[in-house]
Amino acid sequence: MSKVLIITSSLRVGSNSGIIAEQVRLGAISANHDAEVISLKGKDIKFCIGCLSCQKTGKCVIKDDIPALMEKVKLADTLVFVTPIYYYEMSGQLKTFLDRMNPLYGSDYNFRNVYLVTTAADDADYTPTRAINGLGGWVECFEESTLVDTLFLEANNNPNEVRNKPDQLKKAFEFGAKLK
Repeated sequence: MSKVLIITSSLRVGSNSGIIAEQVRLGAISANHDAEVISLKGKDIKFCIGCLSCQKTGKCVIKDDIPALMEKVKLADTLVFVTPIYYYEMSGQLKTFLDRMNPLYGSDYNFRNVYLVTTAADDADYTPTRAINGLGGWVECFEESTLVDTLFLEANNNPNEVRNKPDQLKKAFEFGAKLK
C-alpha cells in the first residue's frame, strides 16, 4: 500500500478538478492505497522570491501554508496533480505551488511516481501538452521520480459540469485504481 497525495489546484467553487480529484482518490482507495486530497483553494501560498536560501537550509524563508503542504509532499510515495487548463497551461496556483517545492530539491523525499490529471473547456488532444511539459520539467529535477501517466478530461467548462459525465468520472476512478 502506498501513500498517495492528490493535489487539486482550482480555486473555483464546484470545480471540476475537485470532483475529478475525489474520483481519483476513490479509485486509489479501491486499489488499497492510502489516499488524501488536498485543495490549494483557501491556502496562503506566496510566490517564490528566488533567494535560494532553501538550497542551504532546506527551508523556505517565506511564512505561509507551504511548509505543512511540503511535508505532505515529501512523505507521499505517489503524487497526483489535478489542474484545470487555463490558456493551454496548468493553473497559476499549481505552478506557484511547484515553484515553492524548491526546498525538496536535494532532500530525502519519498515520492517516486508522479501523475497529472487535467480538465479543460477545450477538447483538442493537444490542450494539456504544455501542462504535461511543465510538470515534466519539475519532475526531471527530482531524479528519483518519474512522470508515469496523464489523463485529460475535456469539454468541462462550467462548475460541476463533470458530475453529469459518468464516463469521465469512471475514467478518473480507473486512473486512481491504476496508480503505483
